[in-house]
Amino acid sequence: MKKLYFIISILLVLAVIFLYFRINEDNWIKDEKGIYVKHGNPSETPDYVLGQQKAIAQALTFYNTAKNGGVEFSSQCLGSFDDYAFDIVHVPRISEDNLPENQCEDYKEGLVKHFIELDKEGNIIRVM
Repeated sequence: MKKLYFIISILLVLAVIFLYFRINEDNWIKDEKGIYVKHGNPSETPDYVLGQQKAIAQALTFYNTAKNGGVEFSSQCLGSFDDYAFDIVHVPRISEDNLPENQCEDYKEGLVKHFIELDKEGNIIRVM
């Protein structure tokens, strides 16, 4: 009888461990650039992910508008949207990228909490 209880206990522990890892599989995680990506098959897209997705789309719109307008990119602020500022930076970063005059005022003043860095070709470098 003790063997049966022991086996049932082990099976219950294994079931709980399996369910724990299965439940945590379906969510959103950040990739190496800081962009939220699906992990597994989440049933919903949280507001913070939707906000980031909208901000990334807006950053690319700002970039394309500036590029089509003939802007020569260097270290500079492209603008801001919702809670994100958009900056152009060099790859790899150089000291010019860290100069206050090349960063968005809204971010420096704390009006927005996040930023998206793009390179001169419009590729996303980092989302913070």
